[in-house]
Amino acid sequence: MSKFNVRQWFTVFILFSLTVIFILSYFWPDAIYLLFFVAPLVLLGLHDMFVSDRTLLRLYPVIGHLRYLFESIRPEIQQYFVESNINGRPINREYRDLVYQRAKGVRDTRPFGTQFDVYRNGYEWVNHSLAPTKIIVHHPRIKFGGKDCVKPYLASPLNISAMSFGALSKNAIMALNKGAKLGDFAHNTGEGGLSPYHQQYDGDLIWQIGTGYFGCRDSDGNFDEKLFAQKANTEQVKMIEIKLSQGAKPGHGGILPAVKLTQEIADIRHVPMGEDVISPPAHTAFSTPLGLLEFVQKLRELSGGKPIGFKLCIGRKEEFLAICKAMISTQITPDFITIDGGEGGTGAAPIELTNSVGTPLRDGLVFVHNALIGCGLRNEIKLIASGKTFSAFHIFRLMALGADTVNTARAMMLALGCIQSRRCNTDKCPTGIATQDARRYNALNVDKKGQRVFQFHQAMIENLMELLAAAGLQDLNQIKPHHVNQRTHNNEIHHYGELDDWIAEGCLLAEKKVPDTWQVNWDLADPESWTH
Repeated sequence: MSKFNVRQWFTVFILFSLTVIFILSYFWPDAIYLLFFVAPLVLLGLHDMFVSDRTLLRLYPVIGHLRYLFESIRPEIQQYFVESNINGRPINREYRDLVYQRAKGVRDTRPFGTQFDVYRNGYEWVNHSLAPTKIIVHHPRIKFGGKDCVKPYLASPLNISAMSFGALSKNAIMALNKGAKLGDFAHNTGEGGLSPYHQQYDGDLIWQIGTGYFGCRDSDGNFDEKLFAQKANTEQVKMIEIKLSQGAKPGHGGILPAVKLTQEIADIRHVPMGEDVISPPAHTAFSTPLGLLEFVQKLRELSGGKPIGFKLCIGRKEEFLAICKAMISTQITPDFITIDGGEGGTGAAPIELTNSVGTPLRDGLVFVHNALIGCGLRNEIKLIASGKTFSAFHIFRLMALGADTVNTARAMMLALGCIQSRRCNTDKCPTGIATQDARRYNALNVDKKGQRVFQFHQAMIENLMELLAAAGLQDLNQIKPHHVNQRTHNNEIHHYGELDDWIAEGCLLAEKKVPDTWQVNWDLADPESWTH
């Protein structure tokens, strides 16, 4: 960033323009009329800096309006490309606009019906009923807590996915937590530790413990039981999530560039200043599937019996099946498992990992759901799907594949005002969200952005319940694979129940009933080792 930010340059522009005009008017009296051109820009800039609730305009007075100008004419431009059959429909922008509208509480209906090509391969839809039900429950809850949990948590179907303080600014974290408090849903802290900003508004928290054990580590970077117990027993922490891997960079560990590391973040994470904060690829508190479950049990005891789970992106299938075998032999089960997809987002990661490593969410979710059914464990463990979720249909679709609840990060960032400038790793985020530059994040209005997070979540749940009613269902746990269809090839249509191989309850426990497609991985799975 240059020495002056845009606001400072605008101040210089005002002073310079006025000085030039008054000097010219001394020699050319008509020059005073230039004020009629400069004054509106000055007034607009002052309004942007001190009155506007748009972070972008507060940071980029006057010139920031160009972005909103282009946004206002984009629907017409997009429609030209659709009608001209150039590049297809920009679906990501369609859903981005949807998030913005719902977050702002404005009308989000669309004219002219569907704008997708319903005959293209891959098009998906919900089977509706001619006897739609009446929406009775407007704020559904899903209970997290298995047989060994003494402090279960009633969660919303949609919650905020893991985003750390450090990756995001303190104002962004506070706005997310305020939205969670207003909407009574959960906010995952990310692996960066439990910061004061996560606790500012008393919104429900899922405390994520990564391989770096930030916030509960000793001077050597090892897990510290006393620090963990002290923080895990706070009332605001409702669940604890052990992060094994994430979809954005599986097998790599988290990255916080040194440029974004402040003394405050270093103190919260218990790390030194002046260097990139890189989490180890693997945990040091355990090294086997059996060790993982013993760690789950330890955290459950240290937290006073709160729901404990783990998060992973599916890679080698035999390794997850090894965890299932460890559950069977130890009789220790997590209260939940979060499945992340290889398409997950991040502020910093090598491109090979972001693009080419990790099983996509829907494939990973189906596999985990099936594995737990085959081991007779599915009823004891809740599944959280974490991936690109922008609409209620996306939630419905994931629930049809086995998810109990859904986490989203990208949509929540859009609700905060993210414009996807992809400057997250440079500390120059133009909306004050993914930066530790005080001049930038102080422009993000916590109260107003927190309200937008709340409004987005509220609209998503309302639309999810409308989808449920349209399908003739009354409860979210009634959503099954056959409720969602997909056009697979030209005139061929299949529902999800036909697209995937759904295995029978307990079949992996009976040697003669293990499906052929599962046999090799099941035989390789070793609860005493990740490798074979």
